[in-house]
Amino acid sequence: MFLFISCRKEEMVFIKAPEDEIIEKNSAVATLIRNISIHDGSNDNILDYSNCFSIKLPVEVTANGSKLDISTKDDYKIVEYIFDDSDDDTDVLDITYPISLTLEDFTEVTIANADELSNYSKTCKGENVKDSDIECLDFQYPINGSLFNTSSGTISTFSINSDEEFLKFIDGLNNVEIVSVEFPIAVTLFNDDIVVMNNFTELENIITTHGNACDEDDDYNYNDDDCDDCNTEDLIPLLTNCTGWTVDKLKRDGNNLDTLYEGYTFNFYANGNLGVYWNGRNTQGTWVANGEGNNLIVTIDVPDLPPCNNEWRLHEVAEYNATRLDLRVGDNDRLRYNNNCN
Repeated sequence: MFLFISCRKEEMVFIKAPEDEIIEKNSAVATLIRNISIHDGSNDNILDYSNCFSIKLPVEVTANGSKLDISTKDDYKIVEYIFDDSDDDTDVLDITYPISLTLEDFTEVTIANADELSNYSKTCKGENVKDSDIECLDFQYPINGSLFNTSSGTISTFSINSDEEFLKFIDGLNNVEIVSVEFPIAVTLFNDDIVVMNNFTELENIITTHGNACDEDDDYNYNDDDCDDCNTEDLIPLLTNCTGWTVDKLKRDGNNLDTLYEGYTFNFYANGNLGVYWNGRNTQGTWVANGEGNNLIVTIDVPDLPPCNNEWRLHEVAEYNATRLDLRVGDNDRLRYNNNCN
C-alpha cells in the first residue's frame, strides 16, 4: 500500500505540471524542438550542393585534378582554396564512391554512384529555399525530464545528450505520452550568447526573436562568408610580422596581370608604411586596414605601382601550402598576396 500510494502521488504531481513545462506529440513546442534538432546538411555544400543531408566523413574527392582525403569539416576549405586558385577555369569535383549520407533524421544511407547522389539531392528544397531546420540556436545538453504514460499510468525518467537523441525522442512520442522537462534549460545563439529559459513559453519567444537572425548558409556560394571572422586585430600582425610578401594573383578591370610583379617583394610595416623591393630597386607607399568581417577594407597606395592601389576588401585569409591574403573589389579586381612565413 505504501508503494502504491507513493506512485499515485508522483503521478498527481506530474499531471499538475504547468502547461508551459510539458511536451505532447505534435504540439507546437515539439515541432520547434524537432526543427532545432534536425541534422544540418548545409556545411558541406561545396561537395554535394544539398542542404538536407551531408556526406559522412572521411571521403576521398578529386578537386580540379588534386586528390584529397576529406576527414574533418576544416578540410572543406582545402577544396575551396583549390577552386579559388584561378578565376579562369571550370571547377570540377569528383567523389570516390561508395559514400554514406547522413539524412535530416540522422539515418545513414549508402550511395554507390553520382546518379544515386543526384536522386537524393532532388529531395532537398534547393538553394536558398527555407527548410525546416533552425540553425541559429542550439540546445545545451544534457536535458533531463520525466515521461508519463497516461494509458498505463507509468513514469520513467530520461536524459538527452545530443540533437540526434532529442530528435529521435520527439519522433518516438505517442499520443498517450506527456513529457515534463527539468528547467532551467539553455540554448546557445549563433553569436555564442547563452540564453537560459525557465519554460517552453520562453523558448518559443527566443526562437521567434532569434530563429531567423543568422545566415543559415543554405546557398551554394562557398565564397560569400569566407571573412565572417576577419578582423584587424588578426590581420595587422599577420601582415607586419611576415616579410617578403609576393603577388601571385592580380586582376584589374578584368585583365589578368598575374606576372606583372614577378620578383617583387612587399613588406608591410606597423607604422603604415609599405616597402616594395625588386632587382636592387625599391619604392615606398602606405597601407591601412579598417573594418571587420566581410567589410574589412585594406587601402593600399604605392604611387609608383598603380595596379596595386585600391580600397581592397579582404575576401579571405587562406592557409594551404602557404598563407594567402585574397583582396577583391567587385568581380573585376583581385589582388592576392602570398607568403611562406610561419
